[in-house]
Amino acid sequence: MDFFYSQETLTSLQWILRAIVSFFFLLFAVKMMGRRAISQLRLIDFLMALIIGNILAHPLSDEQLGLKGPMITSVVLVILYIISVFWSLHWGRLQDFFGGPPLPLIENGQVIHKNLIKSRISIDILLSELRKARIKEIQKVALAFWEPDGTISFFLLPQYQAIAPADIQLTTKPFSFPIIIIKEGKIDFHELNRLGKDEGWLKNKITMYNAGVTDILLATIDHTGNLKVFLYG
Repeated sequence: MDFFYSQETLTSLQWILRAIVSFFFLLFAVKMMGRRAISQLRLIDFLMALIIGNILAHPLSDEQLGLKGPMITSVVLVILYIISVFWSLHWGRLQDFFGGPPLPLIENGQVIHKNLIKSRISIDILLSELRKARIKEIQKVALAFWEPDGTISFFLLPQYQAIAPADIQLTTKPFSFPIIIIKEGKIDFHELNRLGKDEGWLKNKITMYNAGVTDILLATIDHTGNLKVFLYG
């Protein structure tokens, strides 16, 4: 465990061990912080990522710095992060401080210039986000919000929205998500058993494709029992 503490010099093996320990410690810290920290990089999430990354980077490049101190500091920061997130869920003012409410950038086809300045978004960036959302004209936008995580959400005016089946009273089929039963030449027996099928039934089904299980990149089945097979190209 000498690599864990400050040293005058470290051997190649000790540097490797430091990197391995730091890697798994960082994985554990991110796991403790939860998926929110990964999917929604808000002010507090960005701050945590910046600080913890900086703390752990130093002992990985300076043998005279041990891992004990940075790890203790990181654990304390993660605990503070979890407490802050928990409090923000129950205290609106703290949530507004960390993220703030969404800021309207467009209302009824009109750009709110003062909010663009407040959010530090140029008109070019706004137009770029419109293109990404496949919206050709600003006039078609009923509302556009700058969200606390830095993304922009758009809502079209009713006359420009796509017609849904419910709008014209069309009968629709129930939603069904295809279930993967073969992936990269391996059968998912858990899903197969859940469907009430066995390996013999599956192999009989794929004979029409003149392929074995190992030849299949992906195979899915829907609620009607329709099997779709994608072979390796």
